[in-house]
Amino acid sequence: MSAERGLVERLRAYFGIGYAGTDEVEHRLTELKRSKTVSRLFWLVGVALFGYLFSFTLGQVGFSIAELVKYWPAFREALGEFVPTTTYNGVPFVDFGAYWQFITVEQPKNGSTFVDAAITTFSIGFAGTVLGIPGALLFGVLGSERVTPFPFNFIFRGTMSTIRSIPALVWALIYIPLGGLSPFTATLAIGTDTVGNLGRLFTDALEEVEDGPIEAIESTGANRVQTIVFGMLSQVFTPFIAWTMYILEINVRIAVTMGLIGAGGLGSILQTQQGLFAYTNMMATIIVIFLLVVSVEMVSQRTRSYLRGDTEDRGIVRHLMDLVRGFPERMSESLGR
Repeated sequence: MSAERGLVERLRAYFGIGYAGTDEVEHRLTELKRSKTVSRLFWLVGVALFGYLFSFTLGQVGFSIAELVKYWPAFREALGEFVPTTTYNGVPFVDFGAYWQFITVEQPKNGSTFVDAAITTFSIGFAGTVLGIPGALLFGVLGSERVTPFPFNFIFRGTMSTIRSIPALVWALIYIPLGGLSPFTATLAIGTDTVGNLGRLFTDALEEVEDGPIEAIESTGANRVQTIVFGMLSQVFTPFIAWTMYILEINVRIAVTMGLIGAGGLGSILQTQQGLFAYTNMMATIIVIFLLVVSVEMVSQRTRSYLRGDTEDRGIVRHLMDLVRGFPERMSESLGR
């Protein structure tokens, strides 16, 4: 009772209610207790729904500890092939020579080298990004309510949303009649995907521009196009470049996954070696993929840091460590696109 009395006193002091208003304080105290009870009930219902959904999805995919235990010996054996070991003076080391031996030989499928495959993968990502920039800029600008009045701007927003809802891998399958599964159709797919993703980022950036420069351009008698170019786009020129570099990082990773369905590049080598259960060769290919993606990300992030005016130089080694730690998450993100 003393705790409740103390709470009543604090409520009375907070709301400025004298002792004559005890009924009102008690009413508000009752409302406070009721709101806490409702909040706890909502939390319990939310946790129960989350638990049910999690259990249901595990059942749908057939996930179980028993499956892990059943196949663990086979996975452990494969893991030994992924990371072959050798000894130097009786001390075990990872046998990088096994990786290098596979990397330096020509691939029998098309006679290309790993360098050729890496260049193809990068070319798919880079060319697809550049091809998508004009469409992204057009739809991004027209999708902004500052440029196209409501509700007509949602025509362009809806188009970008439709493009984003279809993963780049599916776009590659849609473009098969144009040239089969090849670097050409993979580049088209990434270009299409870029229109949706980069265009939406452009739209969001335009929604945040300041009104002052726009009004200043309009006061000079500029027409609509001049107002958009010099009053709006000039404010977001730097963010546009930064977002484009970020999308390039993603697209290079997507280009790797394109190869997994036969579109060429490093992904095709990885898919071939997986079919042969050559786990050592798979790991060698993954190492090359890792080096390519991290190299692109280092250039991209350095460029974006320069555009932001970031004068803090953390050093190449520390920057590389940050990229290494975040690589799995970024790779899984690109696989889901």
